[in-house]
Amino acid sequence: MTAHPHRLTPATEHIDSALLTTLLATTHDHLLITDGEGRILRASPSCGAVYGLTVEALCETTVAELERRGVLAPSVTLRVLATRCPQRVMQTTPTGRQVLAEAHPVFIGDELVRIISRSRDTTDLRHLQEEYVQLTRHLSAQLRHSGDTADEADPGFEAHSRAMQEVRGLLRRVADTDATVLLLGESGVGKTLLARQLHRWSSRRDGPFIDINCGAIPEGLFEAEMFGSMPGAFSGAPPRGRPGLLEQAEGGTLLLDEIGELPLGDTQPRRLDFRLIVATHQDLASRVEAGSFRLDLFYRLNVVPVSIPPLRERREEIPALVERHMSRLGERYGETRVVDESLWGYLMGHDWPGNVRELENFLERRWLAGSDTPGRIGETGTAAPADDTVSGAEPMPPTLAEALARTERACLEQAARDAGSTYEVARRLGISQPGAVRKLRKHGIKLTGHHA
Repeated sequence: MTAHPHRLTPATEHIDSALLTTLLATTHDHLLITDGEGRILRASPSCGAVYGLTVEALCETTVAELERRGVLAPSVTLRVLATRCPQRVMQTTPTGRQVLAEAHPVFIGDELVRIISRSRDTTDLRHLQEEYVQLTRHLSAQLRHSGDTADEADPGFEAHSRAMQEVRGLLRRVADTDATVLLLGESGVGKTLLARQLHRWSSRRDGPFIDINCGAIPEGLFEAEMFGSMPGAFSGAPPRGRPGLLEQAEGGTLLLDEIGELPLGDTQPRRLDFRLIVATHQDLASRVEAGSFRLDLFYRLNVVPVSIPPLRERREEIPALVERHMSRLGERYGETRVVDESLWGYLMGHDWPGNVRELENFLERRWLAGSDTPGRIGETGTAAPADDTVSGAEPMPPTLAEALARTERACLEQAARDAGSTYEVARRLGISQPGAVRKLRKHGIKLTGHHA
């Protein structure tokens, strides 16, 4: 008689138990397994250091009792029992640790039979973030007291707002060191330009500047691109091998753009001499907490964090940016033009979700669309050319980034009008609540729903 393919035999039950024991003993996460009523059945040894109880003590109680005693504050498992859905919470433990806990229900048919919870200790990460906040504040205070005299006449980096003057001052202070700089800011704020300027200010200015977009390299080719290849290492490899991008940066500066897209993994160590700058528009701390970015790598990269404000928070920069890009367009197209007065209201009032990149793309489209009005762009008789048209010219299509930003804003505005909380906005848009909060703040949108 053949055994049912899904029925566990005593032998397989013994193997599964041994596998579970090994998993609990070796995992870096803190695991708890309860039955369908919240009684703790198994716990990983690492739980003891976080929750202040031995595995034996944990397995003699329930999550409800532990929450009552303040050991689980709050219990993520109790939330799963109440909702029958996966849940995630932040906990503060009796040992003074802060952990991110998430739990998932296990069903057989409609019966909830087990709940598996895991938590990650984020205390060290949060302490590090607090230290960096204090460091940034200290450096900013020093900059204000010094009067920002570090670079009064450098034409390569004009700063017309206090925020960008502070960014400039911080970059000048670290330019001649080899400290890793982490450039943080929305897409299009100019992180690559700032990295190039930092390279020009540094003692490595005569060396190469290598710019690598981590998101543009397929994961399967990442190692070969970064570290090079030996002869015949793979199909199509150069017969003499090829040096990697890291080696090409020898003696100069390496920019890893969109570092948040860096694939997880490790490589063989090798000694190279270059200054490292990394840039991202993502919240790396949140990526670490979610398990999609390595904590040790975050520690190594986040040495000198520099936050670059979006263009809507430094509008006093817009006239100089417009003038500089109009000059570049004049050189490119072989004529001189100026911005018509009718366009300035729009330029200064628009939020520019795509930041400097969107502004430059907009100016070039207006330049090309306004080819029938020699000497000027934006001569339309309206102060807000929202449709990107010029009289007598075909409409210029938006860039992909602009189209996505407009669509995102429209969806957020609709959800904000109808929803009474950020949780409702998140549910309507199919995103997380923290993500909804960040996007609403990014677009400057406030809730106007009936419960707001």
